[in-house]
Formats: sequence, structure tokens, C-alpha cells
Amino acid sequence: MRGFLISTSLFLTASVLTASVAGAQDDGDDTQILFENVRVFDGVGSELSEATNVLVTGNLIGAIGPDVTAAGDATLIAGEGRTLMPGLSDCHWHLLQIAVSNPDLYFSDPYKNIIKVALKTEHTLMQGITTVRDMGGNLFAIKDLIDEGSIVGPRVLPSGANISMTSGHGEVRLPNMLPRPEGRALIDLEIAGHTFIVDGVPAVLRRVRENLMRGASQIKAHAGGGVASQTDPLDGAQFSPEELSAAVEEAKRWNTYVAVHAYSAKAVKHALEAGVTSIEHGQMIDEEAAQMIAENEAWVCMQPFLDDEDRIPLDSEFSNYKYDLMLAGVDTAYTLAAEYDLKVGFGTDMQQNPAMIDRWGAQLVKLTNWYTPVEALQMATSVNQEFFRLSGPRHPYQEGPLGVVQEGAYADLLLVDGNPLEDIEIVADPGANFRIIMKDGVIYKNTLE
Repeated sequence: MRGFLISTSLFLTASVLTASVAGAQDDGDDTQILFENVRVFDGVGSELSEATNVLVTGNLIGAIGPDVTAAGDATLIAGEGRTLMPGLSDCHWHLLQIAVSNPDLYFSDPYKNIIKVALKTEHTLMQGITTVRDMGGNLFAIKDLIDEGSIVGPRVLPSGANISMTSGHGEVRLPNMLPRPEGRALIDLEIAGHTFIVDGVPAVLRRVRENLMRGASQIKAHAGGGVASQTDPLDGAQFSPEELSAAVEEAKRWNTYVAVHAYSAKAVKHALEAGVTSIEHGQMIDEEAAQMIAENEAWVCMQPFLDDEDRIPLDSEFSNYKYDLMLAGVDTAYTLAAEYDLKVGFGTDMQQNPAMIDRWGAQLVKLTNWYTPVEALQMATSVNQEFFRLSGPRHPYQEGPLGVVQEGAYADLLLVDGNPLEDIEIVADPGANFRIIMKDGVIYKNTLE
């Protein structure tokens, strides 16, 4: 019943919002938009192209070349030598946290929270973020509303509810809530379907299957301790090998994969031994763990957390202690990733703070502590999209590639003042520097006019 009420609330909210939405492309739409005199960063190469034209037909890139023209009724955009690049992406996003803090997420009205998210998704797109891989939460209705054009926001690859063991990273019960009555959810985080607390192989399988039934692109489980959670140390591993392996095998049967929350080397190795494909975080890996990641051809979605102005606001001594432990490993983790040529995506984790959405570009800039500006931008475009393709047929966007500017790709594009390959700080101020933001062939921002 509560799930029905959430869906009903979202429907009513969407009805109010629809009038302000630019609208998604209709199937079969052959509307043309021609970007003239632009220099293209295609998401793959290391240099901008010479001046060229890019034709968008419907929701796809139709043609690229200096002599490309459009039909007489096409919209013409004078690029005047600006950079045209793919929309950016985040491989570890939390849609819930673009509008809701952790305390509210855990213990406040879930209906109000999900409506807050629906009202804030457009702000995500205005950062130039056109695709996110959402790593935990009952956001299926939000994704559907975005895709149908009822609200504005990025493309979403949903994971569904986080899957956690009792006392694991997803466990936020208060001490007076022990023991748990069999089969009963006790807090709004569980009741709303954002987290599943499970023990034993049958329970794991049931929840994996439920997420996949809802439309999950991939499965998210917790294989190690967390920073914000109050009951689990960082040094441990979570779930038994049998439980994790069961999740992995079930995801494989659906032609997709399992991503796990894991900071420590122990948790990472535990997950890899179970066949996990994606390590979320990994800032405390050692050389053995890095070698195992490489040998298993697994991916890592790591965040450039630093002890700086963007430090995550935490309200307990235990969490701050764990945060400092994690921070101490960040430089080593990125160094090992480079040494072992690990497949690393870029994601921010939203840092458990809705205000951090306005600092998203600044997080991307921090990658230049270990990577060149070109490599950082590739990670946030074509590399992330290669990562997302691990979902295979569960990937919800199948018409063309994402994260690149090439013929046949989705028309998710940014027209940018300056050359971000030379000055990556440009992405830290999307309000000033992203002159056009297009997703699926629709222009949602245009400050050229």
C-alpha cells in the first residue's frame, strides 16, 4: 500500500510539473538541429576537432562534417568555434540525496522525500550531467517520469534497493529496535523500498529478483563497512561467500551484474572471490587487491574524496574516525589504479549532502591530482558509458551509444565556452560555461539566445 501511495504522489506531482518541461522527443521524430562551426571533443580522443558541423536528427546524432547541412526547417545553432562535447555522467549517483540529507532519508516521511527528489532532478541536468548510474534506492518511478518527459532530469540506470545484511552498511536501526521481528521492516528507509536487509541465500535471491523485476539495470549490494553507518567497522567484510555468490549468479542469469560497496582491501577481495564485477569506492585497496581487480577484469567506481572544503559532514565520532581512515588511502588507491591499469569510472557518491550537487564539476576537477584533464573528461564521458554497458540488455537506453559524439549516438550534448581539455576548471562552473545542454535531442538550456 505504501508503494502505491508513493507512486500516486509522484503521479500528482508530475501532473503539476508537466507544464514546465521541455518535453522528450517523440518516437520517430525527425526534427533537425544543426550545430554549425563547432570544435568537437568526442569523448574518446585527446584533442578537439577542426571546425565542423554536427547534425542532430530526432534524438540521435545524424551526421558530422564541415559540409553537413540540414533541412530548410531545421534549427540552426551558431557555435562560433565553441566546444561541443558529450553530456557528462556519474557512475555512483544517489538521486535520493540530491534533495534529502541522510537523517531525513533514514527517519522522515518517505513520500515527502521522493517528491523533493522529483522537484530537484532538473538541477542535476543543469550541471551538464546527462546520465547517472543510481546506486541504491526505490527510484524507478522517478526514472520513468524523466524518460516519459513528465519531469526533467538525467538518464537513470537504476539499481533498486541496496541489499545489505543485518548489521551491515544498510543497517540504520536504533538500538531499541532490536531484535527485528521476522520479516518486518522497521524504518522508513526499508518500508519505502530504498534498502533491503536480508540474511541467507534464499532471502538474497528474493530481493535480487525483486529489484530485477522492477527494472534494475544492475544490482547493488554491500560487501563491506561504511563511513556513515553506525554499526559496522571498515575493516570487515559483509555477507557470506555463498550469499554474495548467489546474488552474482542470479544477476548473470538476467545478463547483468552486481556492484558492491567496499572500501577495504579485505572487502574488495571478498567480493571479487564471489565473482563481483564492480567495486564501488575501493579507496583502501592494497597491492594484492589491485592485482585481483586487474586479473578479474573488474571495474572500480572510485571517488576523489579529499580532506578539503568538500569533506562529508558527519555527525558522530565513529563516522569521522572511519572517514579519516578512508581518506588516508585515497592517494594510494588512485596510484595503484594507474599502476595496474584498472578500469576506473568517475562517480561522486553525492557525498551524502544535497548541497554537493553544485560542486559536482569541482569533484571532476579533483581527478587531475592523478589524471590529465583529458583522461578525467574521458572518464566522465566515454569510459563511464563503457562501464554502464556491463548491464547488457538491462541497460535501458539501447538506441545508440552514450558518452560520445559520433554518428548514431544519442544526442546528449554540451556546447561549452572555452576548451575544457586545456582548462578543466570550465566544468566547475556549468552555469556560466555550459551554453547549451541537450539530452535526447531536446535543448533544456540555451543561453546563446
